[in-house]
Amino acid sequence: MTLIASISGIRGTIGGVSGKNLTPIDIVKFTSAYGYWLKTRQSSVKIVIGKDARPSGDFVYPLVTATLVAMGFEVIDLGLSTTPTVEIAVPELKAAGGIILTASHNPVEWNALKLLNYRGEFVTKKDGSEILEIAQKQNYRFSEINLLGKITPLEDFIQVHFQKIMDLKYTDTYAIGKANFKVVVDGINSSGGVFVPMLLAQLGVKEIIPIHCEPTGWFAHNPEPLKQNLGDICEAVVACKADLGIVVDPDVDRLVIIDENGQMIGEEYTLVTIADYILEHQKSPVVSNLSSSRALKDVAERHGCRYYASAVGEVNVIEIMKRHDALIGGEGNGGVILPELHYGRDALVGIALFLSHLAKRKTTCSGLRAEYPNYFMAKQKIEMTEETDVNAVFRAFSELYKNEKINDVDGLKVDFPESWVHLRTSNTEPIMRIYTEAKSQQEADRLADEVKTQIEAIIH
Repeated sequence: MTLIASISGIRGTIGGVSGKNLTPIDIVKFTSAYGYWLKTRQSSVKIVIGKDARPSGDFVYPLVTATLVAMGFEVIDLGLSTTPTVEIAVPELKAAGGIILTASHNPVEWNALKLLNYRGEFVTKKDGSEILEIAQKQNYRFSEINLLGKITPLEDFIQVHFQKIMDLKYTDTYAIGKANFKVVVDGINSSGGVFVPMLLAQLGVKEIIPIHCEPTGWFAHNPEPLKQNLGDICEAVVACKADLGIVVDPDVDRLVIIDENGQMIGEEYTLVTIADYILEHQKSPVVSNLSSSRALKDVAERHGCRYYASAVGEVNVIEIMKRHDALIGGEGNGGVILPELHYGRDALVGIALFLSHLAKRKTTCSGLRAEYPNYFMAKQKIEMTEETDVNAVFRAFSELYKNEKINDVDGLKVDFPESWVHLRTSNTEPIMRIYTEAKSQQEADRLADEVKTQIEAIIH
C-alpha cells in the first residue's frame, strides 16, 4: 500500500494508515494545502473539479469538494469527466485552478489528486514543492460561516470540449463521415466509455461498437493501454471487421489505435502519425520526451522541421514546446498535445486528428502505419524499496556502458547506434522503468530483458 506525494500530485492506494495510503485524512490535508496555495496567488474563488469512474471517487470527490467549500471556494463540479476536459474548463471559466480525481493508468485500488494552475496546466515543480510544504506544516485555515463557498454543477461542459475540437482547422468531419468508418471502442469501464463514442458520433462515425464502456470504474483489464492488456479489443476489431479500434486510459489523456488486422499500431505511433498530419498543414518544431520513439524525430526531419526532447513528464514537454513555439508535441505513451486547443495530453483531440488523417489519406490503418519508420519498443519495470539507492544503481550502470553516449538529464539514457535504453524512476509508482527501442521487436525485448537482469544484479 502506497502514498506518493510529489510534484505530479497526490497519488495513493485507498484504505490503510494515514500518511502511508490515500485516506480521508490525507485527502483533506492535501486539498487544503492546494486551496490555501491558490488563495495566496489568485483572486478567483472558482475551482473546477472532475473525476474518472473509479469506485473510490464516490468518497474522495465529496471530501475534496467539501474541503474547498470550507475554504470559501465556488466548486465548479463537472462530475464524471476527463483530464483534458477539466484542463480546458479552468481558463474557459476563469477559475483559479482545478483538480482531476484520477490515478490515470494505475489499477482500481489507486486514486489521485492531479492539480492544475489557473492556465489549466499541471502545476510546476516549484509550485508543487510549495504545496507539499504547506501540507507538511499544515499552514492553512478555513472560512467562517458567512464566507463558505458553494458547489455549482456543470455536467455538460464536455460539449464545449467537443465543439472546440470540431472548430479546429485540422478536424475534417466531412472526410470522416465520407469514409464510413466502423470503430470499436474500449473505454476501460471509465470516462472514455461514455465520451469517446459520443465524440465519434459527432465526428460522423456511423458504426460504433463499444466494449468495456460501462462507467463502473471496475476495470475489465489492466488499465494501462499496453499490448498485453488489449486482447479483447484486438479480437473484437477482427471479429467485427472494423476499420480500427480505439483505446483510452481511465482519464482519457492517452490514445492507442488498433489496426484493421487487430494489431496495435503502437502507442508511440499515435503521436508520430498525428504530428505528420499537423506538419503537412504547417511547419513547426516537434517535441517529445526522452523515452519516446526516434520515429518522431525522423518524421519531423522529413518535413524539414526541428525535433526537441524533454525530460519525461507532461510539464517538461510543455515547457520545451513553449520555448520553441511548437504546434504539436506530446509523449510516446499515446499522449498528444495540441497547444491550439490547450497545453495538455488529450486523447479526444487525438481521435479527431487521427481519423481526419486516415480519412484524407484514403488508406487503411495498417497502410498508414507502413508510411512511417519501423522502430520497436519494449518496456520493463523493477519494483523498488525505500532502501534502493537509485543514484548508486545509475552510477554502476553508467560504468557498464561508459563508452556509449549517455544522457543523465532525466534518469539515465544510453544511446547505441541502432537502439537505446532509458532508465528512470516513476513519478507515480515505487518502480524503476526500463524503456528500450530497436529496429526489431526481438532486439528491443532482448535489450530490455538484458538491462533488467543487469539492474537486478546491481541492486542485489
